Amino acid sequence: MKKTNIVITGQGIISAIGNDKEAVLDSLRHQRTGIGTMQHLESEHKELPVGEVKLSNDGLKTLLGINVSHELSRTALLGMVALRQAINESDLITFKRTHPGKRVVLVSGTTVGGMDLTEKHFNTFTDENANIDCLRQHDCGSNTELMARYFDGLFDDNTAISTACSSAANALILGANLLKAGLADIVVAGGTEALSRFHLNGFNSLQILDKEICRPFDDTRAGLNLGEGAAFVVMEREDHASAHGAEIYGYLTGYGNACDAFHQTASSPDGEGAYLAMTQALDMAGLASSDIRYINAHGTGTPNNDQSESAALKRVFGDELPPVSSTKCYTGHTTSASGSIEAVICLLAMRHGFIPTNLGWSHPMADGITPSTSAEECEINHVLCNSFGFGGNDSSLILSRQATSGGNDISFKDIDVTVAAEVEITDEAQLADIRDYVKPLEARRMGRIMKSSLLSSLRALEQAGIEKPDAIITTTMWGCLDYSERLLEQLRDEGEVLLKPTYFMQSTHNTIGSNIAIRLGCHGYNVTYAHVGTSLEWALRDAHLLLQSGRYHSVLVGLHDEMTPLLRSLLEREGIPMIPSSIYSRAIVLTCGR
Repeated sequence: MKKTNIVITGQGIISAIGNDKEAVLDSLRHQRTGIGTMQHLESEHKELPVGEVKLSNDGLKTLLGINVSHELSRTALLGMVALRQAINESDLITFKRTHPGKRVVLVSGTTVGGMDLTEKHFNTFTDENANIDCLRQHDCGSNTELMARYFDGLFDDNTAISTACSSAANALILGANLLKAGLADIVVAGGTEALSRFHLNGFNSLQILDKEICRPFDDTRAGLNLGEGAAFVVMEREDHASAHGAEIYGYLTGYGNACDAFHQTASSPDGEGAYLAMTQALDMAGLASSDIRYINAHGTGTPNNDQSESAALKRVFGDELPPVSSTKCYTGHTTSASGSIEAVICLLAMRHGFIPTNLGWSHPMADGITPSTSAEECEINHVLCNSFGFGGNDSSLILSRQATSGGNDISFKDIDVTVAAEVEITDEAQLADIRDYVKPLEARRMGRIMKSSLLSSLRALEQAGIEKPDAIITTTMWGCLDYSERLLEQLRDEGEVLLKPTYFMQSTHNTIGSNIAIRLGCHGYNVTYAHVGTSLEWALRDAHLLLQSGRYHSVLVGLHDEMTPLLRSLLEREGIPMIPSSIYSRAIVLTCGR
């Protein structure tokens, strides 16, 4: 089988250490962190350092040529800046104008979406004359649509992936599969995330934020520093890029996605999901572990993550561990954008021949890895870039200077796909049946959408005669809305201190899919689409790709959303479509012949 080489022909990045890749490179080479006292986020927690982009919203709008009076989410603004850089570097607008039949797709990863606007206006939502237009920017898909519209007709399609801190990495994985399957000619993939009081306080409630600059893999590490930013890369098949003379900045030679299936917010002691993602990436690239010259670790600086990732790295690399560093001590943890921000950093490290330093490290961890602390100059041919998210959603990318000749590449064949079972839940009264699968005490701790998604999924699998699917793909527009709203109410009524972690732990969009994976012990591919009305369409497309690859024989696809009285009243006022009941779940099991 001839390998389909995926190349990167454009890059864009904005982060705490620079508003473009030249500034980011300069900060990395001179070991300047961008983490400091918050300037733009309006929070009580000034004691918590953050990695903020050094531009206000008005500054971002001015940079983009947008009227400063136009209220836009910071997430979308950051994404537009990074997208414009990548598009300009690849001269994509000219290409599209001279090749009108070519299909260009945007894939963006985000979790926070327009939460910065929602939390700003939330306290006024009950006022009869309140301006609630911000709801049109709240969800992840609307932010992606905003970014796509800014480039006026450039993109033929777009979608949003929301798998917490692995979102952007999964966007690149989807982009590569679309290219290999011939469903796109060019994909612009990456992620964007702005700081918000919602997730700053959510992480703080978990007691995993450090009051000093984070120290990944250090024995004294006390937590992470949140950051913000965006990065996107332009991806093409190598033959396509060569045909129009595009400059190639690197190759995406391998990638893997696996689920730790251990806990909603903690990683397993042996790093099983991380281990599987890394070994899948190496297998696809046709590389031995000894071929990797640098590892950009997920490396958040939390006690749990760094210990778990160390265990996984030792399982993969043994005693021959190449230089490892976390660059989150520069940018902060940019959550959903981290995978693409760090992919661009890896491309810069390869092109300029240096290992980014792991700032702040001085005390070895017991049974941990020792990261790189010197500004080492060297030739780098292959880099491994890790991104691990809540719910154990673990993804690894391998970026290379040149194509690799071997490897277990993906090819897609036209095969018959069968709907083996389908279950719908449309009424909250049906949730009482969760007791057939879950103990009463456990059920009482679960929100409505967690119950409906799990119940519909388990019933569909039962009807299909499948104990454990090979992959789980979830779709949702609003995510775990009830618990997100409760956290916003807590912030409104109680302020930013002494918040309980329960609501935040069940607020991310991929909480739904990870809960099913944890219940089933399913370590397979796991991704969540959160793109307005087209989420299910994208999920089914992805499921068909998995089955057509021959690597997967059963995929559980789910569409899950819920509605609260407050949101229903607001949407009715704006004339925005909504689900008719308080809960809706639809689980579909797709299979193919083995």
